[in-house]
Amino acid sequence: MKEKVVLAFSGGLDTSFCAMYLAKEKGYDVYTAVANTGGFSEEELKNIEERAYKLGSVKHVTLDVTQEYYDKSIKYMVFGNVLRNGTYPISVSSERIFQAIAIINYAKEIEADYVAHGSTGAGNDQIRFDLTFEILAPEIKILTPTRDMILTREYEINYLKNHGYEADFKKLEYSINKGLWGTSIGGKETLKSEQTLPEEAYPSQLLKTEEETVTIGFEKGEIVSVNDEKSDNKIYLINKIENIAKKFAIGRDMHIGDTIIGIKGRVGFEAAAPILIINAHKMLEKHTLTKWQQYWKDQLGTWYGMFLHEAQYLEPVMRDIEKFLESSQENVTGKVIITLRPYSYTLVGVESDFDLMKTDFGEYGEVNKAWTADDVKGFTKILGNQMKIYHNLMRKNDK
Repeated sequence: MKEKVVLAFSGGLDTSFCAMYLAKEKGYDVYTAVANTGGFSEEELKNIEERAYKLGSVKHVTLDVTQEYYDKSIKYMVFGNVLRNGTYPISVSSERIFQAIAIINYAKEIEADYVAHGSTGAGNDQIRFDLTFEILAPEIKILTPTRDMILTREYEINYLKNHGYEADFKKLEYSINKGLWGTSIGGKETLKSEQTLPEEAYPSQLLKTEEETVTIGFEKGEIVSVNDEKSDNKIYLINKIENIAKKFAIGRDMHIGDTIIGIKGRVGFEAAAPILIINAHKMLEKHTLTKWQQYWKDQLGTWYGMFLHEAQYLEPVMRDIEKFLESSQENVTGKVIITLRPYSYTLVGVESDFDLMKTDFGEYGEVNKAWTADDVKGFTKILGNQMKIYHNLMRKNDK
């Protein structure tokens, strides 16, 4: 009986090579699995399945983990306003963990001897897959032909051609990864510190030039409506925002950061929905949270994003941070109004029953209602005591 290997399969060059190599050269029964986190259409999934069988897969499955990805990751990234280095909504890096979890669970289900992926030795994904596999199924060995054999793209193409597999594997200028929480674009200009991506490199192009208003409704920190259309389906609402905002070419940027393996890396991205949702949510929090709620949530949100990006999702402290983030959202309910225009947007304002700005205490810069002028004079004197003592002492010592 042949040994079983489950291959995380996307249908790209690296995983196509792995599928054929593991079946033909190593003699394994290869079970291919694509873990969909919202980035594949039905047609694309069908094409991937056909490709897998042509490459020698004995069985191919699609594992849809989009809802789990939202429930266990995206929701908390919104609660934490997670933007790595203040820029990147952790699109690909967050979904890789859930793809890895789905793949290893499937491998355990069919009692596979091995699990495999097509990551190279130069990126973050190899760590995310390996670490997740090792933690959840230490008894299953990991195979990584592309990484271990240090293969070139040309070698893989020639191998597939020589074994009768015909496909369009011409070298693309850019590597594009699409998911529910954004699309990353890598290659050419992203490899140069002084360059940026040209307009044509982005999958979504500018289609609308006239201003448009969109409203996003939140209830306890989660999206509940778009333009007053309510839905319990968060994935539907995210896609609705994406389809509206991407026509304005909103949400584009370049992320520059530190990789898990210690080198600097750059990647372009477009993430219209994530950028609008996170910044709208952040604005609503400014109106509904206290100063110290915001401060400590910012600290934990930053740590949560860093751990998620660096393959630490299974670290128990992540569950602790999630509980804090969820608790902080009790009053984050209301509507945020946004004006969209080409390549930019404006957060107009919020409507919320929990708006701390709308109180009987006073109007900033205008009228004080809950204290007197003498109250402020006394408060200021006490507030300044520590600084007065310090500067008085410095003046004496300067003499």
